[in-house]
Amino acid sequence: MNKLMMLVKSSWQEDKTFKMVPISESCPYVECIYDPESKVLVIISKIVKTSLHMLPKLDDYGQPMTGSKGAKQVRNRIEVFQEFYIEEKDAIEEIVNIFAINSDKFDYKSFMK
Repeated sequence: MNKLMMLVKSSWQEDKTFKMVPISESCPYVECIYDPESKVLVIISKIVKTSLHMLPKLDDYGQPMTGSKGAKQVRNRIEVFQEFYIEEKDAIEEIVNIFAINSDKFDYKSFMK
């Protein structure tokens, strides 16, 4: 299998971390990012799914509408990318080594402590 992503330094909320970005259109993922606090690799795939979300109801001017019970909401269908969460350290390392072209040069393990 071709290595279709590159490891780069990034940040997640307040922490420094790593992420993988695609280097080819044929890559099945939009992005992979490691959350150092929960020690989870979040993989965002190109698989699109429909999800229902409650969003603020907007008036004709694009302003959120309010009622006697607070902000009005409306349920909308939204197309979102499928996400996967990898928790096991060995599995994270295997995925990085399979997909990242620079996994042998980039010290991603330093972010996994």
